[in-house]
Amino acid sequence: MAATVTIDASALRRAVRHIVLAGGSNEREAALVADNLVLANLSGHDSHGVGMLPAYILAVVEKRLKINAAPAVLADHGAILNLDGNMGYGQVIGHDAMELGIRRARETGVCIVSLRNSHHIGRIGHWGEQCAAAGLLSTHYVNVVGRTPLVAPHGGSDARFATNPYCCAIPATEPDGEPVVLDMATSKIAMGKVRVAMNKGEQVAPDTLIDAKGAPTTEPRTMFDAPTGAILAFGGHKGYGLAVIAELLAGAFTGGVTMHEGSWASGTITNNMFSVIVDPAKLGGGETWRREVAAFVDYVKASPPSPQNDAPGSNGVLVAGEPERQMRRARLAAGIPVDATTWGEIVRAGESVGIAASETHAAAGI
Repeated sequence: MAATVTIDASALRRAVRHIVLAGGSNEREAALVADNLVLANLSGHDSHGVGMLPAYILAVVEKRLKINAAPAVLADHGAILNLDGNMGYGQVIGHDAMELGIRRARETGVCIVSLRNSHHIGRIGHWGEQCAAAGLLSTHYVNVVGRTPLVAPHGGSDARFATNPYCCAIPATEPDGEPVVLDMATSKIAMGKVRVAMNKGEQVAPDTLIDAKGAPTTEPRTMFDAPTGAILAFGGHKGYGLAVIAELLAGAFTGGVTMHEGSWASGTITNNMFSVIVDPAKLGGGETWRREVAAFVDYVKASPPSPQNDAPGSNGVLVAGEPERQMRRARLAAGIPVDATTWGEIVRAGESVGIAASETHAAAGI
């Protein structure tokens, strides 16, 4: 097989759905998982795309991930919903939690969704986009427990927390417009990007990883081979500070768990998420926000391109969310590249739930 296979988005979605169904999920769950993972790949975030499926299926087989689960409402305080994800597929738990929050925010103007105990909820921008599509602005803080720490605190030399993503999504100002969606790990890169680099046989960028002795390295295997190293926080003390806030808001205030000795004993990716969803129509300004958001975005993007910005395909200033939309258009047209190592892992995940390799290849059009 070639070093990379290129698969049409609809075919890749079909292959993923087929495997998830074989794991025991119902049609709705399989569709939500497949749509979410493939959209991450389409958006250029291969770290949160179909490469996660083998880990999910292993967790299903080992009964650490509960199929066909739904979020439970533990407490309803009007503008605050406390939810438990029951260790279900995060692609379902996240979707349903946001739907509950969206409905409540439309009623009350704002809803804080406190979600704990979900299996991996994937690309957090997906949930910001879901809220923005409903015309609502949102902000999301996530922590990760259940597995060993990944990221070193600023000034430290070993891992003490995970990649703790942050997302803020601003709805489009026009019916046919696009939202502003900032979605980022608080680490230099997401752990999934380290996995992708390793599977491709590539090095990571300098000043991204440290080895088990705290020395800089570009070798992704340092995060997989014992004794493991750590990823650095982005922006030094600033990214570290935001990671701490995400850890505390998502891990402590949702009723979940923060990272400390013993909190990774389950061996299962567990996410807690603290989300605030707001109806901008109920904030001060009415239509002012639409005018001001549009005016600011236009003003920022009018900045002349930097002469130092000579990256291939660069076309000047972009705002958060635009790179993903550009990548989606490109990959919808040309297909989604999947490295051979990752594709082999997906095929074997299918085999573990009774799907022959030939069936997975056929579903993906390979």
